[in-house]
Amino acid sequence: LVETVMIYSQFKNHCTHTSVEYLECHSKRFKTTTTKKAYCQDDNKSQLLPFIIEKGKIMSTLEIKNQLPVISAPKFKDNRTYVHFIAGGIGGLMGAVCTSPLDVVKTRLQSTFYQQAMKQSKLHKSNLVFGHFLETGRLLIRIKQVEGFRGYFKGLGPNLIGVIPARSINFFTYGNGKKMYTDLFGQEDTRVHLISAATAGIVTSTATNPIWVIKTRLQLQGANNGMRKYRGSWDCLTSIIKQEGFGGLYKGMSASYLGVAEGTIQWVVYENLKRKWKSSETDNINATKIGGKTAQDWAGHLGAAATSKFIAACIAYPHEVIRTRLRQPADQHGVRKYTGLWQCLQLIIKEEGMVALYGGMTAHLMRVVPNAAIMFFCYEAIVQKYGA
Repeated sequence: LVETVMIYSQFKNHCTHTSVEYLECHSKRFKTTTTKKAYCQDDNKSQLLPFIIEKGKIMSTLEIKNQLPVISAPKFKDNRTYVHFIAGGIGGLMGAVCTSPLDVVKTRLQSTFYQQAMKQSKLHKSNLVFGHFLETGRLLIRIKQVEGFRGYFKGLGPNLIGVIPARSINFFTYGNGKKMYTDLFGQEDTRVHLISAATAGIVTSTATNPIWVIKTRLQLQGANNGMRKYRGSWDCLTSIIKQEGFGGLYKGMSASYLGVAEGTIQWVVYENLKRKWKSSETDNINATKIGGKTAQDWAGHLGAAATSKFIAACIAYPHEVIRTRLRQPADQHGVRKYTGLWQCLQLIIKEEGMVALYGGMTAHLMRVVPNAAIMFFCYEAIVQKYGA
């Protein structure tokens, strides 16, 4: 670095970082030639700023720009990692509220109580896809008639208590894990997305399983001959601990870990589709920007989120049914029908057939696909706005 002290007063008017410590720390970014030319890169404008040093003074000259190589700006540590946490929580909140009625229907269709009733009906014998649509529609009507409008939001309280931290933890772990693994492997690729998603899934499942157990128990109330066992979330929590111990809060945990596969598939497909459907550089120049991105980019986020969730849910759906069965309360005699992952899977197939593993799938897809689109759109918008 030539004449650092002499040129500092002139140089600080051209660069965003003006501290002496910065100049000393990043002195390697300055180059000089035999004609005493020096240059740097402005971090905000991302523009090469060449300078000629002459008798201790700096004169800007854009004419020599093409003669100088571009120097990458130093990477500063991103301290706004919390944005992923907040964005994930808000996205999860919006998605859960909008799709709560279908979540209630999905949970009931997955449970034993409804499967036994449907086994005797004509709908059970009808075409699989058509029958699922009829089941979903009929149950939506029945909930409104028997339980009123509030029935559509049964279990929403514990659901939100679970969704907000779950999505916050998941997006926070994934977003920052992706940065960490990218630094570790040297580039962001499918391997990074895969490992980041698996890590986020395991952490989220372990932290939030008790909340999902309570939510499932509350949503199944009224399904068993109209019996109401719990007065609310707190009563449900204390009853489970009293009757089943703390282990009761982790019912279905093994099936939840199987669900990590679904989240992993979703993230990997989402990242690839988002990159594929991103607008080109040429389109970016002429297109109108909305929140810093083109309409094509935002549409790509929505489409990628919905498509990735649809693919992941179709592949990994049976684990949802198994998890719901494992979280069911004991019958009126205090006997638990399902005691473990493998036992539950075998018993469902033996008694109800393979079709039972897809019970409530239509309602599930009708809920999770728009839910994912809403959630990821909110997440991307907040991250884009606050620059995490």
